Amino acid sequence: MMRLCVRIGVALSITLALVLASLPARAQSPAADSPISGKREYSVSPRHFPNPLKPYAPIRVAEPLFTNSPRVEQLIRDGKMSLSLQDAIALALENNLDISLQRYTPWLAQTDVLRNRASSSTGLLRFDPTFTSTLLWDRRSIPINNPFLAGTGTATQTALTNQTSRGNFGYSQGFPTGTGFSVAFDNSRSSTTSLSTFLNPSVQSSILLSWSQQLLNGFGSLANTRFLRIAKNNLRVADLTFANQVILTVSQVQDLYWDLVFAREDVRVKERSVQLAQKLYSDNTRQVEIGTLAPIEVVRAEAEVARTRQDLIVAQTFLLQQQMFMRNALTKNPMDSTVLTVEIVPTDKIADAAAAEIIPLPDAVKEAWENRPDVKQSRIDLDSAGIGVRASRNALLPSLTLSGQYGTTGLSGNSNLFGASTTVAGSQIVDAAGLPVAGLFTPRTLTPLTGIAQAGWSDALGTAFQSNFPTYNVQLTLSIPLWNRAAQADSARAMLEQRLSQTRLRQLENNIVVEVRNAQIALEQSTARVEAAQKARELADRTLDAEQKKYQLGASTIFFVIQAQRDLAAAQSVEVRSLADLRKARVEFDRALGRTLATHKIDIAAAKKGRVERELHIPGALAAEVFPTREKH
Repeated sequence: MMRLCVRIGVALSITLALVLASLPARAQSPAADSPISGKREYSVSPRHFPNPLKPYAPIRVAEPLFTNSPRVEQLIRDGKMSLSLQDAIALALENNLDISLQRYTPWLAQTDVLRNRASSSTGLLRFDPTFTSTLLWDRRSIPINNPFLAGTGTATQTALTNQTSRGNFGYSQGFPTGTGFSVAFDNSRSSTTSLSTFLNPSVQSSILLSWSQQLLNGFGSLANTRFLRIAKNNLRVADLTFANQVILTVSQVQDLYWDLVFAREDVRVKERSVQLAQKLYSDNTRQVEIGTLAPIEVVRAEAEVARTRQDLIVAQTFLLQQQMFMRNALTKNPMDSTVLTVEIVPTDKIADAAAAEIIPLPDAVKEAWENRPDVKQSRIDLDSAGIGVRASRNALLPSLTLSGQYGTTGLSGNSNLFGASTTVAGSQIVDAAGLPVAGLFTPRTLTPLTGIAQAGWSDALGTAFQSNFPTYNVQLTLSIPLWNRAAQADSARAMLEQRLSQTRLRQLENNIVVEVRNAQIALEQSTARVEAAQKARELADRTLDAEQKKYQLGASTIFFVIQAQRDLAAAQSVEVRSLADLRKARVEFDRALGRTLATHKIDIAAAKKGRVERELHIPGALAAEVFPTREKH
């Protein structure tokens, strides 16, 4: 009995070790069941410990949040949102719905990684261990027509009753090397009313160890983890796609910010034009009243006032539109009452642009090839195509499987105990006429039943563990597809996809050369435009001043004064527009070179979480004290 217990303990230890070895090596992040937090790791399955039912429950995915981040309200004071460029970027990272949508792409890619960790690429092996169990109770009553053939041994019995109980357990698992392993532990108990069985009831236990190894097609980790490797590459691509969306959104927000700054500055320019036109109208009215100016000049001045007011209305309309575009880019709900009527006041000065950095084209292109997420994505796609080529080459081979089995069976049950046999006279012998012959009898042997030997499951299990009845099996199976057309097609497709990925990478690199050069040209031209616009505005200002002095001295006409005012207003608008375009050219230059994230010190991990730890830029307030950006727990 001691030896039996030891053997059972060894068997259970081996089974437990196999189960533990099959569990994921990396634990799931605790308290990470919300995609909004960005902490959820969907590529790792939940652990059985401490809740053994956790793997059989759906993973919780929280509802998306459509409320604005606290930073929005923190920036609002007295009905205005004083907004620096860095604050605008932070709000976009927290609230922009384009970024919110893109956050789901890496999470979806993580689920593909988790799925492909469960089984081999060929679909023949399951890496997730599987435990099976079958419990059966069966009772059957069979009517008999011939009791001797049925084994009952008596003509008085009209039914044969069989009763069976079965408890079978199994464990199976596949490995990336192309190896399959399984353990089957079967137990059955049967009883019958037939007198032909030696053991009744009988108990049988068997242990069967099976394994298989692919030697050609399906051999090695590459053939069996092909889709898992590609899924991991796709996860990297998804992360880069998210980073690319962040870059795109940040660039768009910067463009909107500088367009908003231009709109506000342009409104100021138009307001000054109205003031100048109104002043000219007032001066002309006084001169007409004293008789030193013809009345027609008042009409001309009044017409100029109406024209400048029309220009002001157009500029104010454009400003309102830019306000709405900015609100939509920086909030999840632009109809929120707290932001619906808020005026956004940009605090960064448009004239504070740094000098343009001009670097040689080869250096700029090299930097773009190293930093841009889309180039990294293309290179990862090329690597995935290479994995497909190598795996499809393995799939061209015939299937050669080496498998083996080792089993042992134990049988036990209740059996009858008989005493010593004795021979006695049986039926009397008769002659040819059928008359009994005196003194002649057929001999008859009697074996008395003295008892029943009791034996059960422990005896059958002990016999099985002692391997008294072993079974061995080694098998080599070869399967050769004579045409192999499917594998040939898959191999050719994989190589074509690899060549396609190589061509796409070269096309992207060539397009980046054009983008970088265009960004450089735009930056250089914008810088030159700013210098020219500033010079033109200075000259227009001086021209207006001269015309006004000449007009006061009577050496000029109101037509030239009005023309000078228009030229100055146009020059001021062009200057503001050129400054905004210079800022936007810098934004595009950073995007083309892949500098956007580094320039604004954006952490992608924080962007995934939807929370940016960055101080607010509110004039006249201590951001850390008056408007805390961190929630207190």
